Amino acid sequence: MTDRQDTRPHAAAKPARWAGDAVAAMREGARVRLDYSAQSLWRVDRMIEEIRREGPPYAAVESALRGFGAYAGEVIVRQTGAEWWATGGEHWVRTPDGRLWDPIEEARRCYGGHGSLRLLCRDATASG
Repeated sequence: MTDRQDTRPHAAAKPARWAGDAVAAMREGARVRLDYSAQSLWRVDRMIEEIRREGPPYAAVESALRGFGAYAGEVIVRQTGAEWWATGGEHWVRTPDGRLWDPIEEARRCYGGHGSLRLLCRDATASG
C-alpha cells in the first residue's frame, strides 16, 4: 500500500526532529548524554521529575516534554522496528505487533507525576 509508505516518513519527521532537539538540549543544558538506549530513559524520567519539582507552568515546559516523549518514541522505534503514525497533529508509535503507544502523552503524564517513559519503553519492547 503506497499511502502507508508515503505518509510514514512524514509522520516520523517531526518526532525525529523533536527527539534530536531534546538530545541536544540535554547535552548542552544539563550535560546529560542520551544515546537512544532504553537505559537512557532512566535519565529522562529523572529530568522530568526534577522539572516537575521546580514547578514551572505547563506551558513553559510543553515543548521539552514533547521532545522527551518523542525521544522515548525513537528509542522504541529503534529497538523494535516500530513506526511513527500521525493523525490530527497527534503522533503515536505503532510496534510491529500492531499495538499503538503514545510516548508524548506519557511524557505529559510523567510531568503530572503519573507516568514513566522507561516503563512505557519496557512494555512496548516486550514481545506482545
